[in-house]
Amino acid sequence: MKERIGYVAWVVGVAQFFVAQGIVESAWVRPAYSWARNNISDLGNVHCGLRTWPESRYICSPEHGLMNGSFIALGVLLVVGFVLTGEAGEAGEAGEAGSGVLWRGGRVAVSAWMLLVSGGAGFVLIGLAPTDVHKGLHVVGAALIMGSGNVGLVLAGFGLADRVPRPLRRVTGLLGVVALLAFGLFLSGHYLGLGMGGMERVAAYPFLFWAAALGVRGCALRAGRTRAAVPEAGAGRARAGAGPSGG
Repeated sequence: MKERIGYVAWVVGVAQFFVAQGIVESAWVRPAYSWARNNISDLGNVHCGLRTWPESRYICSPEHGLMNGSFIALGVLLVVGFVLTGEAGEAGEAGEAGSGVLWRGGRVAVSAWMLLVSGGAGFVLIGLAPTDVHKGLHVVGAALIMGSGNVGLVLAGFGLADRVPRPLRRVTGLLGVVALLAFGLFLSGHYLGLGMGGMERVAAYPFLFWAAALGVRGCALRAGRTRAAVPEAGAGRARAGAGPSGG
């Protein structure tokens, strides 16, 4: 049950974030919100006005409260998911993974887990400190997400337990590498035609897509095991009731 709640937390957290983002984007009137021109954090800015960093644009987000609340909810649910699925397995004599939920034992797995947790905490921080209210704390939160969180993804490609399919482990590491490269390009102002907001999303969204995919997979596997356990339990009761009759 603890594991299942962790997976659900990831799915719900990411889903509510994108729903809230769509609602808040639609509240912009003039100019329309643009994934290429605007930062994700622009949706949480409290005040209307012209911003010049890192690119010049006019920001006015009437539903900023909803967006900041969504940032906080996302971060909390991500951290809850990592805590509930964070048990590490112990390798046996042959080196196979033990009884851990997602992670194998060892320093790499522990480091990956801690970095990913810090990435989740980054979303809480940017929700509590909008850019135009406390820029310093907001930048720290963004660095935790796109820096620490993405390094955590790279390490997770090596730290996930063997029970996680090898292709998924490889994709995990690849997502982290791509997101880190995008973060570097974003910081250096090289957007490769995607715009400031587009490159930022390439740096920030892989973390969320990975958590959602792992959550959906975990929920599906748990549901399958539950369905399989019900017929087995019924068969066991039937065999118990069909014992030899006395005579």
